[in-house]
Amino acid sequence: QVQLVESGGGLVQAGGSLRLSCAASGRTSSIYVMGWFRQAPGKEREFVAHIMWSGYSPTYADSAKGRFTISRDNAKNTVYLQMNSLKPEDTGVYYCAASSRYYSTNRQFGGSYDYWGQGTQVTVSS
Repeated sequence: QVQLVESGGGLVQAGGSLRLSCAASGRTSSIYVMGWFRQAPGKEREFVAHIMWSGYSPTYADSAKGRFTISRDNAKNTVYLQMNSLKPEDTGVYYCAASSRYYSTNRQFGGSYDYWGQGTQVTVSS
């Protein structure tokens, strides 16, 4: 099993920045991909970004490109999401997820992930 704990959420005004962290524990050696998803009030959960646990191949949703940066610190078993130029539409609960599957047809699909954190609230005020 893998346990994921998100942190770093909070309240920020539009144009501000936040850095989210996702600490993984347990069988971290089984992780191939770490991803970030978010869910705005009244909306479905959507993909934000993902990164390979080994190597460097970040992928971003169109809404995040140019503003968000996903990174990792393997020594700390932690993945980060640096969010800059935040907009009110970025508001939502942000979840980190881990996939233990080497093969996947779509890493931007939540069903491709096996473990999920409890989420951290991000609120962007206008």
